[in-house]
Amino acid sequence: MEARELVIVGGGPAGLTAGLYAARARLDAVLIERLSPGGQMLTTDMVENWPGDLEAVSGFDLSDRMRKHAQHFGLEIVNNEVSAIAIDGEHKIINTPKGDIRCKALILCPGASPRKLGVPGEAELTGKGVSYCGTCDGPFYREQEVACVGGGDTAAEEALFLTKFAKKVFLIHRRDQLRATGILAERVMQNDKIEVLWSQAPLAFQGEKGVESVRIRRLKDNSEYDLAVQGAFVFVGTVPNTQFLDGLVEMDGQGFIITDKKQETSLPGVFAAGDCCAKILRQIVTAAGDGATAAFAAQRYLEE
Repeated sequence: MEARELVIVGGGPAGLTAGLYAARARLDAVLIERLSPGGQMLTTDMVENWPGDLEAVSGFDLSDRMRKHAQHFGLEIVNNEVSAIAIDGEHKIINTPKGDIRCKALILCPGASPRKLGVPGEAELTGKGVSYCGTCDGPFYREQEVACVGGGDTAAEEALFLTKFAKKVFLIHRRDQLRATGILAERVMQNDKIEVLWSQAPLAFQGEKGVESVRIRRLKDNSEYDLAVQGAFVFVGTVPNTQFLDGLVEMDGQGFIITDKKQETSLPGVFAAGDCCAKILRQIVTAAGDGATAAFAAQRYLEE
């Protein structure tokens, strides 16, 4: 069985920053990522709030820069998937298809995935008009009409991005004002290609071989109608990728990991960082901060 001082699970901004700090501290660390390093950053068109990048930076480029930075200091990144984690005294056993890894300290950075609406037609039409990533699928809808569901920062950012391709974007929001950051909300309201459907909610996605319409309810009078669109994008929050932990550490009711100010979980020597954590703000910059804190705390734990 392979043995390490520190294992980092997940290669998003939290994991990559934790890896950078661990490598600079000369810890015997390995980062395990099942896809490509970057996490949700990879599907982000432009990042405007990364400190120091006045002209904005693409999510792909920022991911690549973070990966290269960590590897520059010697971080080992392996492509693998963690299926389960077991505890053996003070050691943590990481189960993967390529063999188990024993470590003294563990940082969990599995991130989160887009939340589903759970309405009729959503599962059947996912990949056939229903999408959770405007950056990935926006180019398929040139000069077509699409719907976006949500009212937060992600929904606003993605709706604005989709206007580069679609001739019309309907933003369906169940409230009467957007929850998005002020400047994003302003851009949405000033964009002629975006029409906000206030106090409305999607009931179903409809179509045979692809999305043809969205069934919508007006929440103020409960009336219903069909909105003809060729694509539908859902941005209603995230679900933590913590199912594989199977109750290993304390979580909140939604499955987000509860940590203290050191990013330590309820299990000594096990830390968590990024979007998988229970916290008020999930952004690239906060994930990076979590990762740095977790790596420093893990270093202290190993020294003690």
